[in-house]
Formats: sequence, structure tokens, C-alpha cells
Amino acid sequence: MEREAFAQADADWLELIAEARDWLQGPVGGMMLAEEQRLLTDELARYFGGYLVHYGPHAELPASTGNIQRGVRLGPPLPGVEIACDECAWPLGEHAADVVLLQHGLDFCLSPHRLLREAARSVRPGGHLLVLGVNPRSAWGLRHYFARDGLRRARCISPGRVCDWLNLLGFALEKRRFGCYRPPLASALWQARLARMERWGKGLKGTGAGFYLLVARKLVVGLRPVRQPRREARGQLVPLPVAKVSRRDSKL
Repeated sequence: MEREAFAQADADWLELIAEARDWLQGPVGGMMLAEEQRLLTDELARYFGGYLVHYGPHAELPASTGNIQRGVRLGPPLPGVEIACDECAWPLGEHAADVVLLQHGLDFCLSPHRLLREAARSVRPGGHLLVLGVNPRSAWGLRHYFARDGLRRARCISPGRVCDWLNLLGFALEKRRFGCYRPPLASALWQARLARMERWGKGLKGTGAGFYLLVARKLVVGLRPVRQPRREARGQLVPLPVAKVSRRDSKL
């Protein structure tokens, strides 16, 4: 399906996705995708169900979807997309998917709040929403300020902020994982030389990682975790002075 087939789509959105896709197909973005595929293969192996919905500028589904029967690619009308749709208007029924994967969807979008709300709506109760994003507290997050490729347009939303949004949408965070500890270098030779950094980075617990993976489970429909109300401090009882009455005065 070619881009011209979606003439009514926002031109800025199409340009953003096209630039992001070109970057992910390049040497730097491709290195990050390769590390993400390793993490996703391990993570998706534990899920069961009928449908996995994938959204993001990357054109391919994960190499393995575990025990999920069918994977569907949503996105703009570009090659590799099975169902073309706007980022904030998915043609899916409510609770249609067992797993929804946003692979850099929030990084490259016009309205991250609306996109996340649309993805959350599509997850069935008890299902999972997976979010992959560029970690702003890393060399990759720093590089996007100076990049001349598609990375310069990434939002690089912090995982903590995304977790807050998920909580408001009725999701409970189950897992937070990180990957891609090598710096964003285009040279294949240096990428190979620094490959051992991926093994060293596992003990850093996210510090300096290029991307994060958030795994959240949808709770009861229409409900979200309720925080305990704040207890206001109660005033203390202050004893009042009592006049002493002598026995002599009581006989009068």
C-alpha cells in the first residue's frame, strides 16, 4: 500500500513516520532494532492469545510472537503495513487485542497522549501493553538533539512519565527492561568492537541504555488503581484548667 493511497492523512505525520522509518533502516537505528528484537523474542514467549497488534514506524513484526496466533501491523499507508489508519483512530473494536506493542510509536507521533489512549482502549482486560522508546537519559537521547537524521525528531519521553500515563489509563506496570548500551555509532566495525558492552550493561539496571521496554497489564475495565486518601492531621485535645473547690466552700 503506497502513501498516495492515504491522501487525506496529515502530511506532517506521514513525513515524520517516513523519516523515522529511514533512520531505523539505517546503520544506527538498525543496531537498536537488533537489540530490541532480542528482548522482544524473550518477552513475547510468555504470552498466549489470539491477536498481537503492532504499531510504530518500523515495518516488521517481531521475529517471534510466542504463542499468539496472529500478529497485525497497524500504521500509515507504507509498505509492510496491513491495516492503514491514523495514529489516533485505530479501526479496532474495544478490547480487541491480547497484546499491543508500541515500538517507538510514542517517539514518532503527533499526539502521544491520544496514541497511548487509543492503544490502551484496544487491549482486553488482563491483556498487556508493551511500550518501546528511546531513553532520554542516554547517549542516544543526547544524540537526538544534534542528529541530522530521523532521530532528531524523536520525542524521547522518559519511562517514568509513560508509567504515570499508563497508571491513569488503568494499567499496572509489571516490568521495566532496558537495552542497547553501545553508543550510537554508524561504523559497523566499532559496533562489533563494542558489542561486549551489551553484556556489561545488564548489571547497570538501565543507566545509559539506549531504549526501554515497559510491560503493563490492563486491570478491570474502566477502573484504575486507587491511591489511598491522604490522612489529614487531627487536632489534639488540650486539657482545660478546672477550678479547684475546697471542702470549706462546698459546705456553704
